[in-house]
Amino acid sequence: MGVLRNCAAALALLALPGLAAAQCGGSFSAFKSGLKSDAVARGIPPATADRFLASVRQDPAVLKADRAQGVFQRPFIDFSRRLISQGRIDAGRAKARQFASVFDRIERSYGLDRNVLLAFWAFETDYGAFQGNFNTANALVTLAHDCRRPDLFRPQVFAAMELFARGAFDPARTTGAWAGEIGMVQMLPADILENGVDGDGDGAVRLKSSAPDALMSGGKMLQHFGWRAGEPWLQEVVMPAQMDWSVSGLSTVKSSADWQKLGVQARQGSLANLPASLILPQGHKGPAFLAYPNFNVYFEWNQSFTYVLTAAYFATRLGGAPVYDAGNPDQGLGPDQMKRLQQKLQARGYDVGKIDGILGSGTRAAVQAEQKRLGLPADAWPTPGLLGRL
Repeated sequence: MGVLRNCAAALALLALPGLAAAQCGGSFSAFKSGLKSDAVARGIPPATADRFLASVRQDPAVLKADRAQGVFQRPFIDFSRRLISQGRIDAGRAKARQFASVFDRIERSYGLDRNVLLAFWAFETDYGAFQGNFNTANALVTLAHDCRRPDLFRPQVFAAMELFARGAFDPARTTGAWAGEIGMVQMLPADILENGVDGDGDGAVRLKSSAPDALMSGGKMLQHFGWRAGEPWLQEVVMPAQMDWSVSGLSTVKSSADWQKLGVQARQGSLANLPASLILPQGHKGPAFLAYPNFNVYFEWNQSFTYVLTAAYFATRLGGAPVYDAGNPDQGLGPDQMKRLQQKLQARGYDVGKIDGILGSGTRAAVQAEQKRLGLPADAWPTPGLLGRL
């Protein structure tokens, strides 16, 4: 599953003195020549850059995949039910037993709960079974040339060149996801440079064929992103019948004591003594969760709210949490209705980002503000009624 990752290490590679901001578009051959010039300015030998770029071709299938991420338009209940099955849970627990010693090392070294990494392993490649067959060099250069997100992908090209120079990347044969991620837990080249670990002790980092390498590398990467050892990330909660729903959302953080005063209770056990945000993915009549500080680390792996919430929830399921209470959410909006809503919100001055039919953070914030203005439950869940009122 392609990611939209905030990769600080990759972006840092771009910020070298005397180099212009990322270029994009135009002749593909001229673009490759520009990549070579920038690579040489970064200290990559000209012959290395030439060998890397020699076989690179533009891949229209990559651009098609980049434009067709309709799965993220699905609401949380639908999305999570599609990704989570008993078979996937059973397979995850079997993998936990098979690689118990590796997960023990990850928990000791990086403080990462094994279920968090198991959930990513499941969603990214179905525990390594489907790692993608896109040529990685072609994918990265194609997306760097495309003008939608060149600042993300151009640095990844140079990171791949560095891996190539180290003998750890073959531009003609290395394959992975359409967005350039490689291996069982789908890491971008800059992440591999920063966090690649030889988990099986064979002297190489092989993320495609070695589960210990992939898992140890993923664990180190999450620690690098700021994972806090020994702390939870997500917990299902039971809500009171009435409250000020405008306090929901990731922008509001309260102590567990303050949430309890508002009537929020843990569905199982007790609330953690940590700051948390209340997440109502489908409004106040649907599932409810408290998101703790570690939840924010998920957005360094993927920027889709629905994917992140589903991955975090699946990790709790692998750890023994029950199936969430789906409740009875109000009817939501279809993709075309969501686009109309985004257009109306944008016309009112809200920054909702791209008009894409996806209920992202900008759209949620705008919906919540309009619900509050109109005297509706401000739970950030858009309904046909709200669309009509606008």
